[in-house]
Amino acid sequence: MSGAIEAAHMNHPDFRANGRVFATISEDVRRGMVTLTPEQQEAFMRDHPGAFEPASGAWGRQGCTMVKLASTDEETVGEAMTLAWQNSARAMKKKPSAKRSAKASTPPQRRRAAK
Repeated sequence: MSGAIEAAHMNHPDFRANGRVFATISEDVRRGMVTLTPEQQEAFMRDHPGAFEPASGAWGRQGCTMVKLASTDEETVGEAMTLAWQNSARAMKKKPSAKRSAKASTPPQRRRAAK
């Protein structure tokens, strides 16, 4: 996973690419989280009942998906992590840089003609 790094957040490991968290592991290493699209989340829940579920609240509705690690195999978790990593790369390409978006939202200044 090119550009992926392991870091930590709130006393548990997370995995980031392009400055975005795409996966985490709980402190007790029983659960993890992957950032999927809502459609990907639905497919994993359908194909692996009991192993994948939405995170609570708005995060879950947006695709943050909890994984019960003991309820699935390494290949399936790897597939979910790969999709989450790819999603973080796609999200970065869609997001305009702060400088560009600030310039785009500011109307050009016009100079007044000298009298």
